[in-house]
Amino acid sequence: MSFLDDLRNLDRNNVGGWPKSVKMFFTGLVFVVVVAIGWYVEISGQQDDLANAESKEESLKGEFSQKQAKSANLEALEQQLAEMQDMLRQLLRQLPSRTEMPELLVDISQTALAAGLESDLFQPGPETPKDFYAEKPITLRMVGTYHQFGTFISGVASLPRVVILTLHDVSLKPKDGSKGTSGQLVLQGTVKTYRYLEDDEAAAQQKSTTEGGAK
Repeated sequence: MSFLDDLRNLDRNNVGGWPKSVKMFFTGLVFVVVVAIGWYVEISGQQDDLANAESKEESLKGEFSQKQAKSANLEALEQQLAEMQDMLRQLLRQLPSRTEMPELLVDISQTALAAGLESDLFQPGPETPKDFYAEKPITLRMVGTYHQFGTFISGVASLPRVVILTLHDVSLKPKDGSKGTSGQLVLQGTVKTYRYLEDDEAAAQQKSTTEGGAK
């Protein structure tokens, strides 16, 4: 009797009575199925790992490209930064120096008088050092017309040194009883002017800033 005949004549209710060749066949078949399922599960897991690894590789490649581009431009950026710092120093050098500040304050006061303004109050305050410069507040109260204030501003701009005046809590109001643009105005509040720090002052300020940040 052939193997195919054995398969046709199998008694499903009497597995123990099956021929040896049939038992070996089904045992081998079950083994192949189990191995195939295990192989599929293993390969599927590895495929997921491979897909994750490929995704991470693309992300790392993009990050590397960005860092490489930044690294390639680093030298040019450092050179631009150095040029900007030099330009800033040159601009700061156009501000008044430490020794010129007292004379500058006199010049500002005299310019106001020359413009016809009444200077009721012109009181310089203590300096406040910053990174590269120092600011000096001036509390003032001046009385004059629009034209006189315009002449004052023009005169300050014409001083030999670069003079920067910034307004802080300053008000410009008509004087009691004055009407129209030709009437008297009152300017009062605080303005700040600036000077550059000398090398020794800048070094001391930088040291103070560094020590303050380290605390």
